[in-house]
Amino acid sequence: MLNDFLRLNPEAREKLVKDLEKKGIFDKNVLNALLQVPRELFLDPSLFVRAYDDMALPIEFNQTISQPYTVAFMTQLLELKQGDRVLEIGTGSGYQSMILKLCSAEVFTIERISQLYHKSKSLFEMLNFNIHIELGDGSVGLPEFMPYDAIIVTAGLPSIPNELVKQLKFNGKIVAPVGDLKSQTMTKLIRIDDDKFTITEHSKFRFVPLIGDKGWYIDDQN
Repeated sequence: MLNDFLRLNPEAREKLVKDLEKKGIFDKNVLNALLQVPRELFLDPSLFVRAYDDMALPIEFNQTISQPYTVAFMTQLLELKQGDRVLEIGTGSGYQSMILKLCSAEVFTIERISQLYHKSKSLFEMLNFNIHIELGDGSVGLPEFMPYDAIIVTAGLPSIPNELVKQLKFNGKIVAPVGDLKSQTMTKLIRIDDDKFTITEHSKFRFVPLIGDKGWYIDDQN
């Protein structure tokens, strides 16, 4: 089914990938995944003309589909290997989920907004993508399927919760935007053992807030 949609603007996807290479995206698996996923599938028809602009775009319920550079940058930081088990916090449109899957990952994803959960679930099924999606509070992770090789958080959070760190395998990685409600720093945590981890900080980004028990409360946005 996905092949039927690949006829949508292949030249625009190729141009986007070339632009991302110029911006420092070098992981060939990530670039190839971006070539294979028509971004129009995740947008309102009124935004189709902007599908391959390298910018975040609005989706339903005050959420966004991330800028392609951001999707590529975060995925590249995960350094995925064939068969890695990945947890995505914040399914949103499902675009990032499909990029992860095409990077040969076993993908688990969790979304708190029921309408987005059902929409993405239906899209995955229609395209025959084997992605496990759950409805719930992503800020506490998805412990029933742990341990994970990698966790990616696609919304801003005040700090990386211990609950997520504990769901990683040793040498597993978390990539998450950490900061306040206005600006976050892309942060990469590698779990060394039970009590040790390393943290590196990367570029500044701006995400919608992660709402949940270990994220922001809705009142924090006011």
